[in-house]
Amino acid sequence: MRNERQKKIMELIQSKQTLKISELSQCFGVSEMTIHRDIKPLIEEGLIMKTFGGISLGHTDQVPRHDPADCAVCLRKINDRLSYRIILPQNRVDTACCAHCGLIRHKGVHDQVIQALCHDFLYHTTISSLIAWYVMDSSVDMHCCQPQLLAFGRKEDAEKFVKGFGGRVLSFELAMKEVTEAGKGCCEHE
Repeated sequence: MRNERQKKIMELIQSKQTLKISELSQCFGVSEMTIHRDIKPLIEEGLIMKTFGGISLGHTDQVPRHDPADCAVCLRKINDRLSYRIILPQNRVDTACCAHCGLIRHKGVHDQVIQALCHDFLYHTTISSLIAWYVMDSSVDMHCCQPQLLAFGRKEDAEKFVKGFGGRVLSFELAMKEVTEAGKGCCEHE
């Protein structure tokens, strides 16, 4: 059941197509945090989409198939340290729980990918997935999908990690080939 503010937000977005969170906050005389709480269920239902600094009218073909806090491939909960994000047209973001699922999803939408991001395993900084180095088959078990891939921003760091914990260092292209040729492993219910 929608509250009055949510109903009015829906009326406004249907007439204007896009709105800024700050505009809604001023319009209703409430904090931006209150607006974010109001729009959250509308986003989850696919009625509206979150954009940078605002919202736009949702499209029925973009209704999420899953909870945005879950992996787009295997539906596990997202662990930010391992996550892989794919930026797609119309401000859509597909998030995977790890590089394993991220590369599977990436291959599936490769012609639409605007940008792909992951986290450096050592420094937890955001890096481009396309230039990352991936360690596969190390003895460190992060309790996620198999074969496990850990992303590193520098090849030297990945090689040092392998010296201590085993595994192989792979480029983006080789890691994608290994994961997609090996089958989906634990992600067969995609």
